[in-house]
Amino acid sequence: MTDRVPVLAIGDVLLVSIQTDLEDQMVLNLQEDLSDRVTSTGARGVIIDISALEIVDSFVGRMLATVASICSLLGARTVVVGMRPAVAMTLVELGLSLDGVHTALNLEQGIVYLRRAWGPSSAPR
Repeated sequence: MTDRVPVLAIGDVLLVSIQTDLEDQMVLNLQEDLSDRVTSTGARGVIIDISALEIVDSFVGRMLATVASICSLLGARTVVVGMRPAVAMTLVELGLSLDGVHTALNLEQGIVYLRRAWGPSSAPR
C-alpha cells in the first residue's frame, strides 16, 4: 500500500502538507484525492505547504503545476507556501516557472492571498 498525502479541510480551504519525498504513485494519489476533495467540499482554495521539502526536482515542480491546473479547472485557487530559498533557486535553474502557481512565504500569507483573491464581497463559509 502506498502512502497518501493528507488533505485537510479548513473552511473553504484544503491544506496539503507535504512532509516527505514524493514518489510517482504518491503524486498520482494526491492528484486524485485532491480533485475529489475539491469537488466534494466545494473548496475555493488549496494551500500546498512544501516547507518540509529540502530538495525539489523537476518532477515535483511539474507536479505542483499540474495540481494547480487541476484545482483551477475545478474552481479552486492554489497557493504553494513554505518554499525555501534553495528550492526556489533550484526551480529557476531547472527552467521551471510554475505558471499559474501562486506562492506565499508561509501559511498565514497564503490564507491572506486567498481571501483577497476571493474579493471583499466573498466572505469565508
